[in-house]
Amino acid sequence: MITSHMNGYVQEASGQAKNHRERAVDCPGEESSIVKSPRSSAHMERIQHYQEELRKRREEESRGKHDIDPNASLRLKKLAQNPKVGIDNPTFEGKEKATKEICSLDPLAEVAELLQALKWAQHCLHDTQSQQDVELVMQLVAKEDFRNAFAIYSAVSQQMAMVSPTSPLTAQAEDLCMEAHDTVAGHEIAEESVSQYLGETVKLVRLQKARDTPLGATVRNDMDSVLVSRVVKGGAAEKSGLLSEGDEILEINGISIRGKHVNEVHDLLQQMQGTLTFLLIPSSQIKPAAHRQTVMHVRAYFDYDPSDDPFVPCRELGLSFQKGDILHVISQDDPNWWQAYRDGDEDNQPLAGLIPGKSFQQHRETLKRTITDRSREQQGKIWYAKKGRKQRKKTVTTLNRNTDFDDIPTYEEMSLYHQPANRKRPIALIGPTNSGHDELRRRLLSIEPEKFAVAVPYTTRNIRIHERNGREYHFVSRPAFETDLAAGKFIESGEFGKNLYGTSTDSVRHVVNSGRICLLCLHTRSLQILRTSNLKPYVIFIAPPSQERLRTLLATEGKTPKPEDLKEIIEKAREMEHDFGHFFDATIVNMDPDPAFYELRRLIDKLDTEPQWVPTSWLC
Repeated sequence: MITSHMNGYVQEASGQAKNHRERAVDCPGEESSIVKSPRSSAHMERIQHYQEELRKRREEESRGKHDIDPNASLRLKKLAQNPKVGIDNPTFEGKEKATKEICSLDPLAEVAELLQALKWAQHCLHDTQSQQDVELVMQLVAKEDFRNAFAIYSAVSQQMAMVSPTSPLTAQAEDLCMEAHDTVAGHEIAEESVSQYLGETVKLVRLQKARDTPLGATVRNDMDSVLVSRVVKGGAAEKSGLLSEGDEILEINGISIRGKHVNEVHDLLQQMQGTLTFLLIPSSQIKPAAHRQTVMHVRAYFDYDPSDDPFVPCRELGLSFQKGDILHVISQDDPNWWQAYRDGDEDNQPLAGLIPGKSFQQHRETLKRTITDRSREQQGKIWYAKKGRKQRKKTVTTLNRNTDFDDIPTYEEMSLYHQPANRKRPIALIGPTNSGHDELRRRLLSIEPEKFAVAVPYTTRNIRIHERNGREYHFVSRPAFETDLAAGKFIESGEFGKNLYGTSTDSVRHVVNSGRICLLCLHTRSLQILRTSNLKPYVIFIAPPSQERLRTLLATEGKTPKPEDLKEIIEKAREMEHDFGHFFDATIVNMDPDPAFYELRRLIDKLDTEPQWVPTSWLC
């Protein structure tokens, strides 16, 4: 089952690498992926052809100009019969009557009347350039696309003309009209009207596209159709509420879209500004009731680069992030691809970006690990093929244990938390041996002992003369220690000299309740227990510097490590950051003891003045 899923993903990825299913209509992308349209050059060739034809026919057509009867136009007859209703001086009653009579005409007949009127006007002109301009207009009117658009316009105009008068009837109404005009003029244009077009219900949508505000929609091809596949939060399309997923785009500003590739649509819309008029066939899908989605804040536990992801539906809208970043998820309508902003980038990022959904990311991480595990298993079979039966059985058991992927880190829901003045969060310093985290803790304790403290550990060894129970250690019996260890009360524990030692959650909680800051130096494997203890720790990773700088720092402490020891420290740090970096709240590279100490103090002091992101589960 897993293999078949992976094959499907690979096939889909190879197809998307060649041609993405979606394309952002007006977001910048790679120029090589955009199909340039030869529309402009072809248009100029047609104009030159029209001009040549005009020169040839001008002399022939001028002979019959007196044969054109201006009364042949029904529209002109209507205007002649109503002299009070003109362009310059209309009255409401006459205009309404004329409008009803004119709108009752068949749209195709009106186009024919318009052509007749243009032909009559052309022969009344003596200027050659003007005659050529009229000829171009006549060629446009004769096109089928113009007739279809005029049919829609006539249907909408007929409905609009019967709704209300186009001019105010009283002085008070005129004032209200001007006030409404000023109000509308101050907002973005967003209009919608519905009518019938060639037997289809069509929607005419007008949106205002500013230069610095992207439209915020993606389109995809479905045979010859161009469909709206995604409306992205933060764009003009989403704010208007007039574009929906599944709408088919027929025209944009009078330009036919059907049959165009999504790259051509992207190229076309990038060049358009101002008012955009969309002719759409509304989606047949039942649109769910609009509801206000709550924003979910998550911390990412993996790095993501959309340029390296063959599955992302629209690469231009992919949002890159790194492990530990806070993401504000504002839409989960598509469970596989959420829409989100990166924390701190809301002002500079007008459109939401696409990130993998949690279940989708977990599923493909499982597939990756399955393939990796099977590859290692195959290598293991080759390696131990000649070994004994006992060794072979042991190796197989180890490999099978690694196939448990129930706990794959992707995202963790977060909330802002401001620590109380009398209940400070414990500070956990994490780092490999000789990274300097122990020295930083000792320095804090020596400078401000009234502010910082350590948790008193537990031990099973015998108490010594100068020691007092509860001050240096909590001295307990071995059975009592093992009972608490089995109950999960120890953050970390170990055995030295046949004696058990450990730091319990009760000891940390005792320091927190005293109002002081508990300082801990822990191993990475202790983080999981500490995070589930409801102690709300703040974890700081102390990373070593370069190998040469690390050698210099250790030399000042009288240490002379071998080159392989230095390399091991740095490799261990990389391993910690790779495996547990999603638990770190901050990282300090210990290049120099003093700057590292001051940075540590700054991070601790910030907890008193600024709220911090913590797992939402801690606040329940």
